[in-house]
Amino acid sequence: MPAERPSSPRAPDDVRQVATWLDSAVRVPGTEWRFGIDPLLGLAPGLGDTIGAVLSGWIVVRAAGLGASPATLARMTGNVLLDALVGAVPVLGDIFDFGFKANRRNLDLLEGHLRDPARRRDVDRRLVVAAAVAAVLVPVGLAALVGWLVFAAFRAAGL
Repeated sequence: MPAERPSSPRAPDDVRQVATWLDSAVRVPGTEWRFGIDPLLGLAPGLGDTIGAVLSGWIVVRAAGLGASPATLARMTGNVLLDALVGAVPVLGDIFDFGFKANRRNLDLLEGHLRDPARRRDVDRRLVVAAAVAAVLVPVGLAALVGWLVFAAFRAAGL
């Protein structure tokens, strides 16, 4: 009798189902392109995006209950926030919602954590540190650029 291969840990079926409903429940005939109800909810200004964000947030809450690391939860929350913020922009947000699949991304993050929690924590930690460094360097760089432009303008004006 052949030895059974251990199955790779998967997210619970309820999490998988909600992510599928939100991001990839329907396939466009003749293509591999899929979408779910999240971009359709986004077509209803304000309320639709709020409902989509609440449903997406439920996946993050379930991931916390399943023991996802704080860094994984931070990345998942970032995906939900990006989806909600850009999704709230009329027209551009609706187009973005069809392409950016926050819930599928979050499902992948959760399953990566469940497969190898120690490795996922290391990867997440590095990404969070990189994001924190970028959060400091980008504003400092922009402030330096603005200062240089103001200085150059005064010099050009002869002041």
